[in-house]
Amino acid sequence: MNIVLFLAPASVLIALVGLGAFWWTVRSGQYDDPAGDAARILNDQIDDRPG
Repeated sequence: MNIVLFLAPASVLIALVGLGAFWWTVRSGQYDDPAGDAARILNDQIDDRPG
């Protein structure tokens, strides 16, 4: 029973850290241009083949 008293707050803390990391990525603009990424992969102008 004592392990539950340790694991419950630890799991809540880990969840809050994950939520904070997700919120930080949203606020820093990590997901701002999904349409541009999709269009860039179809562009023939960019040649990134080796040699």
